Amino acid sequence: MKVGILLGSTRSGRQSHKVAHYLERRLQERRVATDLIDLAESQLPILEERSGRHPQLQARVQGLSARLREADGLVFVTPEYHGSFSGVLKNALDYFWEEFNRKPIGVAAVSAGKLGGINASTQLQHVILSLGAFPLPTKLLVPEVQSAFDESLQVKGENVAKSTGRFLDEYLWFARAIVEAKRAAPEQAA
Repeated sequence: MKVGILLGSTRSGRQSHKVAHYLERRLQERRVATDLIDLAESQLPILEERSGRHPQLQARVQGLSARLREADGLVFVTPEYHGSFSGVLKNALDYFWEEFNRKPIGVAAVSAGKLGGINASTQLQHVILSLGAFPLPTKLLVPEVQSAFDESLQVKGENVAKSTGRFLDEYLWFARAIVEAKRAAPEQAA
């Protein structure tokens, strides 16, 4: 199984990348193939045309599309901005639809405050449903993300490590169940 991690922040001084890299490392420790898709490295302008219709974006959009399609499941990582998930993540999601169809998607949200991005994560789960995908009911919330990791992106306390372990246990069970069901009935998975 291959899990794509879609990092939905491009802001200078961002903190959510710490969680994305940590998730990548923890998944690899579990022998799960990963692809960290960092929107700061693959920026898309504000959507004016759907995928495949804008000639200047074709190569970049096709590259992201291929990476999203190759993933059996995804984890979206977002900061919480003004009570919601990031605009850059929403913009990227608007470029694609088929790439997410019937895939298991987990949500990891971060915040500088004590609530860990709860509002962003809940709203993002609703958007995942609109994409025709399956949102994992369990969320990974990382409060006070600015102090949760050291300079080498290692977790400082036990809380983030434990909640990440529980999140990944749930996500991998959920994702494997969906992937196996799709493989067992490929005509229904399309």
